[in-house]
Amino acid sequence: MIDLVPSSESVMQILESTGAFRQGHFVYPNGKHASCYFQMPLAFRFYDNSRVLSVGLSRLFRMEKAISSRLPKISIISPSPGGIPVAFAVREALGAEQIYWAEIEDSKRQFRQYLKEGDIHPCIIVDDLIRTGKAIQETADLVQELGGEIIGCGAIVRFEDAPAEVNGIKIQSLAQFDCNFYETEEEWKTAEGTDAQAETVRF
Repeated sequence: MIDLVPSSESVMQILESTGAFRQGHFVYPNGKHASCYFQMPLAFRFYDNSRVLSVGLSRLFRMEKAISSRLPKISIISPSPGGIPVAFAVREALGAEQIYWAEIEDSKRQFRQYLKEGDIHPCIIVDDLIRTGKAIQETADLVQELGGEIIGCGAIVRFEDAPAEVNGIKIQSLAQFDCNFYETEEEWKTAEGTDAQAETVRF
């Protein structure tokens, strides 16, 4: 029987087996080098994996009385298109009434859906991965500008050096991951002791 909240080890096994987590030499859009990268939609291609991960994350939210007591009249919000599969899966698991997602347009994060103050139910912001926390923070600020109430935040994986909370709300995650970033390829080679060829990955 699958645990409702899978262990960090089993989550990483799912991500690795589906190619959603890879190891090697990767150059991020900000120019930094690392030995790993995540592409979470690869895991969410498979319904069984999507179900395990989304039910696990939703279970963490259900444990919070501030959330469980307000179901189903809540909104699930993704900070970006990449988090939409997670948002839809968590919405289904929780039976939430609304779902929204934000996008970058004209260099600013905003909702593509027409929203006005008061439209958003008390909300949970979910993403696939939290690396720097910038996207989820900008989304939280956007929600609050529209008068929305944030009652939860979470992701499948949170990097250990990412923020632990957003606007006073703890970030829930199924797994935490530690990854070192380096300014140059030479620094990466020295630290990791390898001559691997670079692969550019954009998130």
